[in-house]
Order: sequence, then C-alpha cells, then structure tokens
Amino acid sequence: MTMTSPILEKYRQTPHRPGVYMMKDTKGRTIYIGKAKDLKKRLSSYFIKKTNHDAKTAALLEMIKDFEIIITSSGHEAFILESNLIKEYNPKYNVILKDGKNYPLLRIDMNEIYPAIQRVRKIKNDKAHYFGPYSSSHSVNKTLKQIQKIFKLRRCKKTQFKNRSRPCLNFQIKACLGPCCNDVSVVGYKKQVQDAILFLKGRSHQVVKKLKARMMDHSSSREYEKAAQIRDTIFAIENIMEKQVVVSPDMKDRDVIAFAAKKGRVVIIVMAVRSGYLIDTAHYPLDLGFKEPDEVLSAFIEQYYKNTEFLPSIILLSRKIENTEEMEHLFAKRKGKKVSIRVPVRGEKKRLVEMAHVNASRELEKSLLKEEEERASILMLKELLKMERLPSRIECFDNSNLSGQDPVSSMVVFKDGRPYKDGYRKFIIRDLDFQDDYAYMYQVLERRFSKDPSEMEYPDLLVVDGGKGQLSMAVAVIKELNIEDRFMVAGLAKKNVTKGEEFDKIYISGRSNPLNTGQAKKALYLLQQVRDEAHRFAITFQRKRREKRAGISVLDTIPGIGPKKKKVLLKHFKGIAKMKAASIKEIALLPGMNKTLAKALNHTLNRND
Repeated sequence: MTMTSPILEKYRQTPHRPGVYMMKDTKGRTIYIGKAKDLKKRLSSYFIKKTNHDAKTAALLEMIKDFEIIITSSGHEAFILESNLIKEYNPKYNVILKDGKNYPLLRIDMNEIYPAIQRVRKIKNDKAHYFGPYSSSHSVNKTLKQIQKIFKLRRCKKTQFKNRSRPCLNFQIKACLGPCCNDVSVVGYKKQVQDAILFLKGRSHQVVKKLKARMMDHSSSREYEKAAQIRDTIFAIENIMEKQVVVSPDMKDRDVIAFAAKKGRVVIIVMAVRSGYLIDTAHYPLDLGFKEPDEVLSAFIEQYYKNTEFLPSIILLSRKIENTEEMEHLFAKRKGKKVSIRVPVRGEKKRLVEMAHVNASRELEKSLLKEEEERASILMLKELLKMERLPSRIECFDNSNLSGQDPVSSMVVFKDGRPYKDGYRKFIIRDLDFQDDYAYMYQVLERRFSKDPSEMEYPDLLVVDGGKGQLSMAVAVIKELNIEDRFMVAGLAKKNVTKGEEFDKIYISGRSNPLNTGQAKKALYLLQQVRDEAHRFAITFQRKRREKRAGISVLDTIPGIGPKKKKVLLKHFKGIAKMKAASIKEIALLPGMNKTLAKALNHTLNRND
C-alpha cells in the first residue's frame, strides 16, 4: 500500500505492547478491528511487509487511510476489548460468520407446550435450544427432513398452530404428529422432542437405548401398535448410524477444525465427532480480508462457538492460534466444565486433523477453480463485446405484469461472475396502469441511474432482455439521461427454434446482426444466467404483489369491514399473511373489531386452506 506520512509516523510511534487496532477509511469509518499481543509487530505485517500480500488483500489495504490503537495491560484484555468493539462498530471486514445471519440454525423452545423445530438465521437470548450453524441450506434441510421423518415434530409457527382447524400436509404425509388438532399426549410429545435434541447433539446411541427400553415396556403392556411405531423409529435411526464412521476408538466428543488458505480465500472444515462417530463434516468458504491466515482460524472459532449450543470438551486444530488460553477460559465458563483446545502431534488425533486438512484443501481448490471459471467467462465476455474494461459488475432489468396490472421491475447484479444479492432492487412501476415496455424501462432506468454513483456504483455492463428493439429502447433512455459513456449496453434475445437457431443471440448498439458466440459459449452462458435470474426475481415480486392485492380485496367482501376497519387491520398486521395466521382473540381486540367480525374474517381468509 502507499504509505502516507501521518500513517507512517503513527506506526513508528506504536509500542511493542498488547492491544487493539482500528483501521479507518477516507470517511473516518472503522472498517476493521484487530487485536495483538504485540501491536508494533502486527501492524508491520500491514504497513511494512507488503510483498506477501495477494491482490485482494493489497486492494483492501489501499482503503486504509488512518488507524487508531488502544493499549491494554494483557492479551486477555485485548481479546475482550476487541470483541466488545466489534459489537459496537460492526466493521465491514471483521464479519466472517456474520453473527449467524448467513448460516442457518435449528431452534427448539422447550417452554412451548408442543415445541416446534424451526429453521432460523439468528440466535436470540430466549433460552431456546439452537443447533448449528449449518454450512448450507442443503445441510440444514437434510437434518430437518431426518428429524421430521423420525420424530415427527411440528414445524408451524405459534399463530398457525393455534388457529388450525384441521391438520396440515405434514400430518398427511406422516411427518408430524399433528398436535394442532389431534389428542397428542404432552408428556409423550416432549419425550419425542428430548430424543430429537439428543439426536441433534450426536447422541444417537443414547436415543436408541431409551427407545428400546420404551418399546419393551409397551410390548410388556401388550401395546403392540405403539411398540411397532417405536421399532420403526429405531430402524430409521440405526439406518443413519450405519452411514456414520467410527474415527475415534476412545468414543469421546470432539470437534476437529482445519483450514487451507490460498489467493485471499480460506476454507475452514469442522468435523463433528460424537461418541467416537464422525456425524457431520461442514466446510465454510471465507474471504481472508485484512486477516493473516493464523488470525482467521482464531476469529472463526470464536464466532462459530458463539453460534452453536453444544461445546465439545476437546477441540483439535490443524495449527496453533493466538489467545488459546482466553478461549479455553471463555468456553469453559459457558460449558460449566473444562474445554481443551489442542494441536495434536501424533497418533489418532493427528490423523483426524490431517484428514480435516486434506478435506479443507480439496474444498479450497474446488472454490478457486470455480472462481477461475467465472473469471474466464468475464474475460471472454469482455473480448466478445470488445469492452475497454472487464464487466466485473453486470446489471440486468426485467419487467413483469399481468395484463398491464401491478407492473413491476427487477434489477439483479452479478459481481465477478456470480449473483450479488445485496445489490438486487425491486421497483414498483408508478402511475402506469397500461402495458408499455418503453415507459416501464424509462421510468425504472431513470430511477436507478438518478442515484449518485457514490451511493450505488454504475455497472460495467447493462443487459436488457430482448433483441434489437429492446436494446434500442434502452440505449435511447441512457442517452436521454446523458450517461451513455458510463457503461456498455447489450441485449439478449431468445433463440428462434422455428428458424433453426441453436443459441440465444447477443446484440450490441451499432450492429444489426447478433454477435457470433460460436467460440464464446461461456460468455453467452453468463449472460443467460443474469437474464434468467432477473426474470425469476421479477416474476416472484409480481406474484407477491398480485397475491397481496387479491388478499386485500377479500377484506372488501366481508360485511361489517369497511375502509376504516380495513386500514386498522392492515396497519396492525402489515399484510394478509400475518392477518391470516392471527387468533380470533387478537383480531377482536383491535379498535372497531369484535368477536363476530373476527370470526368472519378468520373464516374468510382461511376457508381455502
């Protein structure tokens, strides 16, 4: 990075003491917070030892225009202070697991009469049981499916559970006991929940042992149907256990964590070993950001165990980390007993760590290969369109309406060849209740590009769905807005099968014929992905708008509910979905409502279920 005199002078005055450092950008915003046992040594890795930085890290370091330090009396104090400051400032480049928001968890609240198992994204301080974080939606859905198949717990929300008049589809397919409408024993149901919790903690053997004792009791009492149901549950659990590998002969619980780092990317593997069985392997791809590779593992472990309920007594690592003692103390306080963090040097434990490292390296190579393929597509697209710069940011808009009603538009963004969902935007077309694609496009593009580039950067490439006509429309709008030199515009038209066309066509301004994509299939495929994602996003948004309108219009059919009561209902529930799930008692308590109107509303909204 280019060192400025003030930063260099600050660095020279930094002592060899423990503490916390705060990196700031041009606007004085704190973008990264780190800790160190030796501040001078750590900061030298940013400001002096520049040759080891990869391109991504070097680009991030260019953002640093100032820094501050806070000296502490010990490494332990720095560890605590860093954690508190991160919570206060929420720096952009400290985020790894994003406090659980990006990774799904499973939640069970034993305070409910019939506890539900629910998929959530964030841990709340509500004394419920949380399991995870799971590394992907596929992983959590697989676990949820197993739980429903074996233990048949409810998944519906409280409001839905209270107001059901007949069991839902999950009951029909034998994935729920249906306590909403059936006479299900509270004690029996909670036994199922407790078994499910043990299963989620990797205690399958304990669950089977308990179930076998219960089965024998039912059999002795000649309750053969109940005994047969438990037998089927045991078979289902044992079928899953057969696929689990014994990796530790001492039959203890431990997590094995390893990571691989390369080209600014990191993959961390967590192997969960319970009672000697490897029950799960999860991998977490991360950006290295400002961190040194050694720091990433430490930061990950701290956040990962903040977002998971179960703490094993032993955590095995592939390499040493800073603040091991502080973490052991923190985890032991949470667990109520000793937690050891070790780097094994021999034997079975060393073999486990090596196995985890091999998996991490393999996942990292797959991730880097995917990035290379995405970059190849972008380079190919640049050459195909004869662009001066790489189309790193691609935006695409798509309109959707139903016979001119509820027109909307979507904007999707791809960054470096992959969807960038933080950049997606939805537009409701205003003051136009007739179908006019040009008017839609003009309004949406004007609204989008009226934003200051500092708030929302311009794309390198704007893609419109359609051929020469739609492209001409977009170019005309861009010219009217006087921003035609800021980015390139391309149109993507679907192939005409009746004419024998094999591929979709790419059009650019100033050329009547489509581009020859014979040698640029990857570039064409990338634009198709962008176009199809914009279409999906627009259709989904339009459908939701239509359903909302249809739901609101239903209120007009209920005698006794006029404009004022309708306004009260919509203001309170923020939409039909929550209104539909509300209890009659809750509706009746609203201003102007009573029990009779509440019953009529509930019946009307739920009669088609």
